[in-house]
Amino acid sequence: MDKDWWRGAVIYQIYPRSFMDSNGDGIGDLPGITARLDHVAALGVDAIWVSPFFRSPMKDFGYDVADYRAVDPMFGTLEDFDAMLARAHALGIKVIIDQVLSHTSDQHAWFAASRAGRDNPQADWYVWADPRPDGTPPNNWLSVFGGSAWQWDSRRRQYYLHSFLVEQPDLNFHCPAVQDALLAEVRFWCERGVDGFRFDACNHQFHNAQLRDNPPADGGLVSTVRADNPYAMQKHLHDKSQPENLRFLERLRAVLDEFGAVGLGEVGDENAPPVMASYTERGKRLHLAYSFSLLTSEHSASHLRTQVEALDQALAKTGGWGCWAVSNHDVPRVASRWNANGTEDTRRDRLWLTLLLSLRGSASVYQGEELGLPEAEVPFELLQDPYGRAFWPEFKGRDGARTPIPWVTDAHHAGFTSGTPWLPVSDMHLPLAIDRQSDDPASMLNFSRALLRWRRRQPLLRKGEMRFIDAPGVPDTVLWFERHDGDASLHGVFNLSDQPVSLDLPRRLAPAEGAPLVDTGIEGGLLALPPYGVFFGVPLDAA
Repeated sequence: MDKDWWRGAVIYQIYPRSFMDSNGDGIGDLPGITARLDHVAALGVDAIWVSPFFRSPMKDFGYDVADYRAVDPMFGTLEDFDAMLARAHALGIKVIIDQVLSHTSDQHAWFAASRAGRDNPQADWYVWADPRPDGTPPNNWLSVFGGSAWQWDSRRRQYYLHSFLVEQPDLNFHCPAVQDALLAEVRFWCERGVDGFRFDACNHQFHNAQLRDNPPADGGLVSTVRADNPYAMQKHLHDKSQPENLRFLERLRAVLDEFGAVGLGEVGDENAPPVMASYTERGKRLHLAYSFSLLTSEHSASHLRTQVEALDQALAKTGGWGCWAVSNHDVPRVASRWNANGTEDTRRDRLWLTLLLSLRGSASVYQGEELGLPEAEVPFELLQDPYGRAFWPEFKGRDGARTPIPWVTDAHHAGFTSGTPWLPVSDMHLPLAIDRQSDDPASMLNFSRALLRWRRRQPLLRKGEMRFIDAPGVPDTVLWFERHDGDASLHGVFNLSDQPVSLDLPRRLAPAEGAPLVDTGIEGGLLALPPYGVFFGVPLDAA
């Protein structure tokens, strides 16, 4: 077994609530995932990442954990998890589960004990602070979900810190007992046989112990939230990405190494590349880090190149590794977010998936991305996301990316559930259902399958080095890079525009064998790329 299987791996993200419902309650569950793993296996991915399924009051849909070791009844039982794990392994699929270590639910037993008083064994397990003399919060830190990051608690007559929802109090990682307890929770799932963890908001795990105020952003870019969120008005120097986190990550890595498990860290920071590089320093901390850089609305060739080069250069200093994504459960789907003219175009959807699977690093494919699903429209009266309700109507929340997967075009609720789905199935998604696309050789789904099969045979795309090549005259419409290892070389050229492009080739290239791409041609040293065209080529002396 390749212990470095995660390098260059393709990880398929499953959002359990919306994948498949097995019992008709309208909410996806673990048996539903198990029943549909054949679809994932047919894609040819290396692993699945399953978003939280732990016991939770669901204020943030599972990212508010009330018991790290229990499956929430809406998702099934521990035995259902074991069955899912066994089925995935039988299909050759690794299983990565979400772990939310930076905070818990306010319904967790730890928080109930901590808020009961200032003199019990768990009193300092969360971040408590006295008010200022005028009763206001201890500093100016803000919540990602809007407003102050501090909530008054009348029992302790103190404020507690919540970087996200009020119902998600932050754990105090400066307390050694908290670290020990969390490592024990990770060990529990390692012993159950999981192959790895995606650690949510892992750079939020420590805060500045002196509770220093954050400075204003002064017009700088805060890439982790929208500009209309007040969180964007600060430089988050003291409420996250603290140096003390490195030692905890080393303790975490020691537990993972006992079991051969992999750690994937989510790092949301205004200057993420150096943090990601530090967190994934070879052999010391996490194995790889999840990037937010391509989850924004900007997607010009020059912007994409800048983001990828920045991370690649940072990782080169530490031997670290990154994981790219262009969609997930927290942002609008890429088929709509990077849609310049508002029209559906399968060529564009194919380009973005191909680009994602060609970058140096691992790749996370969000459920439905293989189908080219656009962002769904969810009316306000059906909105479930508290983030969206707080910022409506400028921000419609995250529900548009979380609607149920369409399995069967003509079935009740597209085959997702026999009941009433927790979010409506989008009418726009019905023609893109899996059954219809499976029967269409020219569909996005069958392209995705072919692309993944081809990529598995390309060692340069999985682990090769990467360098960008200038595209003369079209720097904002053409992205050109070379993946290489020793004398082996593979060029990828992407036309990000809706207009055809001709490009001079400084080196003679031949089309790469078997690449599932069409409508490109080379004549007289010119490469002709149609709108949203992609070309993979190898030097003629290596063809």
